[in-house]
Amino acid sequence: MSAVNIIIAIGVIVFAYLIGSLNFAVIFSKVFTGKDIRQVGSGNAGATNMLRMAGKLPAGLTFLCDALKGFVACFAGKTVFEYLFAAPEGAQVLFTPIYGAYICCIAVMVGHIFPIFFGFKGGKAVACSVGTFAVCCPIAIILGLTGFIICFIISRIVSLSSLLATVIVVGVSVADALIATNTAYSPWPVVIMALLAGFIVFIKHTENLKRLAKGEEKKLSLKKEG
Repeated sequence: MSAVNIIIAIGVIVFAYLIGSLNFAVIFSKVFTGKDIRQVGSGNAGATNMLRMAGKLPAGLTFLCDALKGFVACFAGKTVFEYLFAAPEGAQVLFTPIYGAYICCIAVMVGHIFPIFFGFKGGKAVACSVGTFAVCCPIAIILGLTGFIICFIISRIVSLSSLLATVIVVGVSVADALIATNTAYSPWPVVIMALLAGFIVFIKHTENLKRLAKGEEKKLSLKKEG
């Protein structure tokens, strides 16, 4: 493994962080309302607060772009690692493409939460993680979105639905890594990074968890507030 390969690998991780720092909730809130979404409503720079404060179109664009940046970051990580650390079939490898995808998953989520372009104050990385796991473990995100939809239809609470979806996505990703038949790489880095991604989402929802425990979490209305 050459120094050049290591530098390129670090470069794609930095790229993932930087693309994560493009906080589309802040961008679109200023475009559509002239306000900073972090200064209104719940103060969260995410699609749900955008829906409440700015309406369906800005919220939809926010979710789509946040998910897309997660997808692009992880796809770039997977592609670059595949190119840099290719090995003969059946050989043991130090870095495998899925490692690159998961490392960039963490990097883009950190960028979304602590965006360098917006004073290190961003969102909760839920929509962003949808795009990341579409690359890291597609079946997990399909099941997670299904769980989200069912929970939201029943509860109308976005945070609860997001947390349930996170548990499903992380659980399926971990299970998929552990039961995979490919023995060319260790599953444990994937397990650790998937758990870390879930931990990040839960930490960012600390206040929501407190409100859920008290029965005080707001249900989502599809109508713009104010």
